[in-house]
Amino acid sequence: MTQPGQPKGRRGTVGHAYSALNMRALMAGFGLVFMVVLAALLFRADQPVLAVLSAIFAAVALIDLIVVGRRLRRRHRAEPGRHYSLFE
Repeated sequence: MTQPGQPKGRRGTVGHAYSALNMRALMAGFGLVFMVVLAALLFRADQPVLAVLSAIFAAVALIDLIVVGRRLRRRHRAEPGRHYSLFE
């Protein structure tokens, strides 16, 4: 049985999320910043293949941040006023 704000067929519940969204957002944000800086440095060092690869990883981190943001908003709509720690 699914709860409000939980997609059908997903593990976990709104009260006990399967993924630690706050920690995942923190890690994706760090990965985004790191990969953007690395890509810029690699472009300046005339390493275009590695720079493009770093830019692709930065895009993946950005997409992950967008997905996490959508899930956090869904969770906050389902349980307004409740605050979660970094590991929930």
